[in-house]
Amino acid sequence: MTSSIPQGAAAAVLLPSAPVPDTAVSVQGPNFDQPLDLDQFLNSYERIGFQANSLGKAINIVNKMLAWRLSDEPIPEDESEEYLDPQVRANTRCNIFLGYTSNLISSGLREVILHLVKHRQVAALVTTAGGIEEDFIKCLGKTYLADFNLDGAELRKKGMNRIGNLIVPNDNYCKFEDWLVPILDTMLKEQKENGTIWTPSSFIHRLGKEINNEESNNIPVFCPALTDGSIGDMIYFHSFKSPGFILDIVQDIRNLNELARKSRKAGMIVLGGGVCKHQIANAMLIRNGADYSVFINTGQEFDGSDSGARPDEAVSWGKIRAGAEAVKIFADATLVFPMLVAATFAKESAKRPAAP
Repeated sequence: MTSSIPQGAAAAVLLPSAPVPDTAVSVQGPNFDQPLDLDQFLNSYERIGFQANSLGKAINIVNKMLAWRLSDEPIPEDESEEYLDPQVRANTRCNIFLGYTSNLISSGLREVILHLVKHRQVAALVTTAGGIEEDFIKCLGKTYLADFNLDGAELRKKGMNRIGNLIVPNDNYCKFEDWLVPILDTMLKEQKENGTIWTPSSFIHRLGKEINNEESNNIPVFCPALTDGSIGDMIYFHSFKSPGFILDIVQDIRNLNELARKSRKAGMIVLGGGVCKHQIANAMLIRNGADYSVFINTGQEFDGSDSGARPDEAVSWGKIRAGAEAVKIFADATLVFPMLVAATFAKESAKRPAAP
């Protein structure tokens, strides 16, 4: 029996490494042998690797959005583009567009998004029908923690609607109908008598005024798929009793695209996929791409869906600028987004009072 190491095996296993670049960053996790405050803990994510590393990148990107938005650097007077109109100068250093799917408003992320809105830290919201109605429904009734494994047929008998491991009593939707239908009557009357043209965003704004809740705010909320949910059900039933109500989606796409086009810098943060992700990204195309982008979702790209697509696909469409800073975190937004906000927006808002 030979005692020498086979040369082929040794060469395969002990292949020499190329020199490591001086700029390389070593992997290192948090040191829990020393006290860590929240900032130190979240900063450690940059060097953990995998999706933790992506969260670290997202924190840096959002902080750059905020640094642009809060910059005191004067805008050069010779920049006479339309986006420097005096009416939009104050908020156009970096407009942040936040998109999210409806299930996240059913969850406790509603309060995280509420914080951003109260402090006017985003320029616009884009969501789906459930993201609108569940927000108002939470002003009328509570959503409850439950379990993913509850039996659907039994829940149906009890009038309980399951959203993952959350439960919404059907009575909440009955309260929503009782509240919404008289408003639809009034809006239809105003349309007929005054020629009022309602868009999804003006419709949502009107509901915000009607709910008269301290949590309401004037930041524009766009919802291209407004009828895809309980609101659509209510409009459907209302159309039999009082036909003729009109919603104009053309004006809203103009408003959203113009807000993007007039932004000196633009960043998008999108939680989930579907309509909200594509609508914001498509608005970025009007300005030849976003300057900063953060996607958080669990979607995969193997099926060609926009929901699962990574940022580089959006670069190919001109929805993210070539060379722009962008990252996708493959994770459930309820796990990641509160940490992202804690490391970025919350630190800024702690320094200033909530906007009126």
